[in-house]
Amino acid sequence: MATPVGRIEKEFLLKVMYDEKLPIMYIKDRTEYVLTLEHPATADLIFRCAKTIGRLRLNTKLHMLFNYKGQVIDFNAEIVSQKEELIYCKSPDVLYKNLDRNYLRVDAPSDLKILFTFQGDRYNLAFPKVNEYESVGADDIRRNLDTRDFTGLIKQITGSLKNFADGFKIVNFRDKKPETMEERIVSETGKALFIPSTVSFLPKVDPYPKKRIITEDLFKRYLETTGVGTTFLDENCARFLKNKFNDGIFSDAWVPLLFHEYVIGYIHIWIDTQGKLPFDFSALDTVYQYAKVLAFSLKENGYFEHGKVKNEPFEGRILDISASGLLFACPLNSTLMTTLLVDAELSVGILAPNRTVSVVARIVRRFKDKTAGYFGCRFMGMAPEDVRFLFEHLYGRQIDDDDSAIITGQV
Repeated sequence: MATPVGRIEKEFLLKVMYDEKLPIMYIKDRTEYVLTLEHPATADLIFRCAKTIGRLRLNTKLHMLFNYKGQVIDFNAEIVSQKEELIYCKSPDVLYKNLDRNYLRVDAPSDLKILFTFQGDRYNLAFPKVNEYESVGADDIRRNLDTRDFTGLIKQITGSLKNFADGFKIVNFRDKKPETMEERIVSETGKALFIPSTVSFLPKVDPYPKKRIITEDLFKRYLETTGVGTTFLDENCARFLKNKFNDGIFSDAWVPLLFHEYVIGYIHIWIDTQGKLPFDFSALDTVYQYAKVLAFSLKENGYFEHGKVKNEPFEGRILDISASGLLFACPLNSTLMTTLLVDAELSVGILAPNRTVSVVARIVRRFKDKTAGYFGCRFMGMAPEDVRFLFEHLYGRQIDDDDSAIITGQV
């Protein structure tokens, strides 16, 4: 994932960009241009182009890239004016490193048409929605669980829960809407409320690569949305845990049942025997696995069929594209905004005059401003011959040995 550099590192990189006359790459109309910084960076950047570049549109952004000691840095700079070989730009708000791509983003050529279609099924369901996408497939399902036999599956799962929990409850939000604080925070975040001990604190760190638990900080942010003042957050956290202890709950976990972008319910487990070992992360992992199995079983048994919607191709406004991914935008009022989530996969058709490239793209980041939502996608498993074609079509040159990384998928 591309990472914004900090303020001090940004100032350092802008300084060495001028001091060492680092070559900065920009591509326009399939032609590669090399720019250098003419003067030290201030609020503006003044670039000199090594060859005639032609007129550029004012107030548009140039997508540029440079390499500093093996680290590829990417940024956008808005054009203020242009005088012969000098290009005047506003200093970029942010520089990015640790790029998921090795190649410069360019404006999509006018002869390319790009169509998107959601991978798999799409649904419109009456459940709480979150801004994350949970894939539901058979890959993670244990072979000894029969997902077609839902009643038998519930018996297996509840029998297993009894081995480490004093009590448990499986709740479906179709039958019961979120009411308690625990239900509301789980349904609004799509993450587990995990309380190993009610005489301690909520977890301060989420150890999972794809974040899945409500940390103390996230819990406090939720309290703020309910109207709790900043000075009372610690007191409310302590009271929340103390009330559980007073109710005889010593360890507690509320794990969401996730299906695509929906929270369809939760599994609640607890310990009310004093002195018994509290839940640990292995117990949480087990319940998460059961939650995935239940969601998959419901899908297999047709539970969501009534909410399935027709999967039709759509066009997004392509802002830029590289040989390894693209960035597109949709209006904020588009119905797509609620379904274009991080980790969702799209089938992409790239239609060029003499060839059509079909590839899967995964949404790896999303953000929005006052007018649109923006979605950064990474191409997945593109055929080498298609990579070669797209590279040559975008950059106006053939792939050479220095570009071999893109062929082997290291982008």
